Amino acid sequence: MHLCSISAWSPAFPAGPLRRIIQWFVLSFKYVFGLRFEIKGRQKLELDHPCVIISNHQSILDMMGLMEALPERCVQIAKRELLFLGPVGLIMYLGGIFFINRQHSRTAVTVMADVGERMVRENLKVWIYPEGTRNDNGDLLPFKKGAFYLAIQTQVPVIPIVYSSFSSFYNPKTKLFSSGTIRVEVLDAIPTSGLTVADVPKLMDTCHQAMRNTFFRISKIAQENGATAGQGS
Repeated sequence: MHLCSISAWSPAFPAGPLRRIIQWFVLSFKYVFGLRFEIKGRQKLELDHPCVIISNHQSILDMMGLMEALPERCVQIAKRELLFLGPVGLIMYLGGIFFINRQHSRTAVTVMADVGERMVRENLKVWIYPEGTRNDNGDLLPFKKGAFYLAIQTQVPVIPIVYSSFSSFYNPKTKLFSSGTIRVEVLDAIPTSGLTVADVPKLMDTCHQAMRNTFFRISKIAQENGATAGQGS
């Protein structure tokens, strides 16, 4: 893989006014379409040092919750194809996202090393979707290793974030959704100090199990108490 625009776009995170504009757009969208995010553990993201944030990924609606939970000095890593999604791609570009071109031959490990150097130098938090693609099958996909290599190479903690299932109000085939509540839970940071590359599989499994258990727990809560069926938007 090849990391695009990692050095071409500065700053690497939305500046104050730009961030507020993006957040206003997201809040307006949520209000119009009746989406509500309940976030638990937001204070766990208020760190003054770099970290790797990972979360499950179901649809572009994830961006709405991301903008509510996004801490200061935080950037995302996303596939380059998203850059061409019209207004959404523009918002992502203005938000300082690092786009990865998966058609090139550079390895994920090399790409993450480049990101890690900048993350430490500029004291950034990096948000990654370790499933590697959108997933609406009602479970978590197996994780890819890139985020965990990055965390161990830079010796920074991993902070998992879990979105509840969208299945009770979002149809991935028709792309229609009704009003609903999405629960977002920030889990405790998982330290990587002293770990080596040999520990990547264990770290990945620890994060996957914790996130999967949380996903099933909060999705049941959301479907019973939060999301409501309604007219498709």
